[in-house]
Amino acid sequence: MKKRRTGLLDIANIVGVSKMTVSRFLRDPNLVSPALQQQLSEAIDKLGYIPNKAPNMLSNAKSHAIGVFLPSLTNQVFAEVLKGIEMITDKAGYQTMIAHTGYYKDKEEMRLRSLLSYNVDGLILTERIHTPNTLKMIELADIPVVEMMDSVSPCIDMAVGFDNFTAAKNIVNRIISKGKKNIVYVGARLDERSIIRQKGYEAAMQENGLNSYTISTKELSSYTLGGKLLHQALKENDKVDGIFCSNDNLALGVLFECQRINIKVPEQLAIAGFHGHDVGRAVTPQLASVLTPRMEMGKIAAEMLLKRLSGEKLSSSVIDLPVQYLDGGSI
Repeated sequence: MKKRRTGLLDIANIVGVSKMTVSRFLRDPNLVSPALQQQLSEAIDKLGYIPNKAPNMLSNAKSHAIGVFLPSLTNQVFAEVLKGIEMITDKAGYQTMIAHTGYYKDKEEMRLRSLLSYNVDGLILTERIHTPNTLKMIELADIPVVEMMDSVSPCIDMAVGFDNFTAAKNIVNRIISKGKKNIVYVGARLDERSIIRQKGYEAAMQENGLNSYTISTKELSSYTLGGKLLHQALKENDKVDGIFCSNDNLALGVLFECQRINIKVPEQLAIAGFHGHDVGRAVTPQLASVLTPRMEMGKIAAEMLLKRLSGEKLSSSVIDLPVQYLDGGSI
């Protein structure tokens, strides 16, 4: 049985005011005193209250809409994930409602509160770390949730993805097998998955008796940033003979800068990225990378969600997908 949605009366009872006062506050917080504003805000957070923007007569009906949370609208990874999702949802007559989080947990919470107010039937999330309020709202919404991009981290409900740690470790081992010993990890954004890949890199280096060296920044990934971080790596470690980047944008930036300043790839410097974008196979030398199943993840996430919505039992709540390793010509 679906949990009863928190209403204005629940908030009013906690604070000890009328339902009309709560309604006034939600319409315009300045209509009540500052002290009452704080009390009401705390009660709303505690209860995980979500305003209902759908008509009351439809509040218990299916919306045939799925909330999809993406950290970036420009990153090719998530464009392909979304394409996979909509290949399934379109056929089933479901609308996707896209929320952009910019990799910020607080922004995810804000977007979730808004999306849930439209009574979406399910959620597809691309992150695993959420604020307490986000988790509370998801619990109270009592709808199926699929988290993507990782098959190892604990999930709320269902998950589909791949093992970021092992994938990173394996590509670094491939670089080491080419005789490279002074390999630097270059990361940006410092999101959860970038940090997991860094740990995979460190494990590969340690197991081979090699020293780890990381250069990272909270800046957004770009070709330009890759070139900038290459110079930092060369300045800080004059013996560097390999670079593993947390994504292909950085790796391509490193490659382009090497070509500009006449560093031979892979003879002087081996380069590998992550995700296996098509552009990496269109450059010379072709970029070594980990090819991740973006579109397949999107399709499976949507299929899992729709099966749960139709009452079907899933054989597994967590799907681990394989990745491919592209040696290209850069290692």
